[in-house]
Amino acid sequence: MGTYSDPVAALSGLFWMLLFLYLIFAPQLKHQQLLAARRRAMRRIGMKRGTNVITMIHRQESIGFLGIPIYRFIDIDDSEKVLRAIRSTPKDKPIDLIIHTPGGLVLAATQIAKALHDHPAKTTVIVPHYAMSGGTLIALAADEILIDPHAVLGPVDPQLMNYPAPSILKVVEKKEPKDIDDKTLIMADIAEKAINQVRETVFNLLKDKMDEEKAREVAKILTEGRWTHDYPLTVEELRQLGLKVSIEVPEEVYELMELYPQPMMQRHPGVEFVPSPQKGEKAVFR
Repeated sequence: MGTYSDPVAALSGLFWMLLFLYLIFAPQLKHQQLLAARRRAMRRIGMKRGTNVITMIHRQESIGFLGIPIYRFIDIDDSEKVLRAIRSTPKDKPIDLIIHTPGGLVLAATQIAKALHDHPAKTTVIVPHYAMSGGTLIALAADEILIDPHAVLGPVDPQLMNYPAPSILKVVEKKEPKDIDDKTLIMADIAEKAINQVRETVFNLLKDKMDEEKAREVAKILTEGRWTHDYPLTVEELRQLGLKVSIEVPEEVYELMELYPQPMMQRHPGVEFVPSPQKGEKAVFR
């Protein structure tokens, strides 16, 4: 006596198995396609400009697993990879470093900045949107900064336990030592050292791009706590400081940035727009 096989149940089981496999492998495939598209875009920029293109893109606004925010910043893993990329670049090959970052560890940013500064061929940092804090430190190391007209850099005053180092020193200045607890005094000592260390780093990065007196002045301005740590330094302000900046960001860089989308678990976009036709193109409505 033969056994009865329900074709509907079999097809249903096959459907759910295929759906399960799709849910597992489709995101990985899509991610690999995205990485390949980025590499192609980087090669196009490099071929057009005759450079080795390196990127350091941090999407701070990303929404992570289960809706928990994930904040990317410059860390040791970044410095290891960027240093490896710089070392692998021929000494006579210019470097374009594209940066989009809120900042990060002083140690990691300093390592990247020094490696970029010491590269024998021309180095350019390209900022399509912002490069704050440690990102600014790295930008100062380059021979040239290409920045979008509305992109910004920021101050590089060090932060200790989420407090600006200059602000910690001001607290100590306004109080008598007997009225200050030991922890605050220790933090003030560390804050003073941190400011001096970062200031000296900035000076060393700038002294071959301007006279030493001006380099000292700029290093002091950027580290003394004149502004809040997230203060946006515009193109005009950067030029007033004597920094060599240009607003001629290659169009291909913006196209590359489009390949760094939000992750799948993202909130509904708050900004949407329909691109206008480019010069020489006709609008088509379907």
